[in-house]
Amino acid sequence: MRVSEAIVGRQSIRAFLSDRPVSNDTIEALLNVAGRAPSGSNIQPWQVYVVRGERKSRITEACSARFLVGDEGEYEYYYYPREWRQPYIGRRRQTGFGLYGLLGVDRSDTASVRNYRVQNYQFFGAPVGLFFTIDRDMEQGSWLDYGMFLQSFMLAAREEGLESCAQAAFCPYHDSVMPILEAPPEQMLVCGMSLGYADPDALVNTYRTERLDASEYLNILE
Repeated sequence: MRVSEAIVGRQSIRAFLSDRPVSNDTIEALLNVAGRAPSGSNIQPWQVYVVRGERKSRITEACSARFLVGDEGEYEYYYYPREWRQPYIGRRRQTGFGLYGLLGVDRSDTASVRNYRVQNYQFFGAPVGLFFTIDRDMEQGSWLDYGMFLQSFMLAAREEGLESCAQAAFCPYHDSVMPILEAPPEQMLVCGMSLGYADPDALVNTYRTERLDASEYLNILE
């Protein structure tokens, strides 16, 4: 697979084949590839936790229970703008309308939306989950490095026939997730990720978000 094919073909997969395992050796090999991502002064600020089995189930149960009773949790960092404005709110709405429209979920039906969203905490059926953490004293530059590491991991996974879904949905429940991971207090949760083989028959996996043409954000100065 060419690099450009891996990039263009990558998407957030929301239905996995739960009966197709992913070995620890495979994950470690992918991380060794992703670890070549650039980082300022080569400080490599990432820490990774792989969960499966009982540990993964505990996270699912803890986060799902809180979500289903309306506990929104609390982020340790702001993922989205504190005040939405155009064009960003329009892009977000377009994504939500497109996904729920495809699935026939009425966004005004709170129960239906909740029943769909809770699948985040079930890792969309993936056999393995990953959690990425960073030391609290790292600054914004290291978060930029982290994004390149995450993208490198997701692209390397595609070469092995695997797909992924990076998930900020776990972040508001960091106070439930981090103790289960036995992560030290000096670390904070960056995001979770579902990893596995995509379900080829799942309707949700046919959904593709649109992207801007480069001409809409490119500025060439001479």
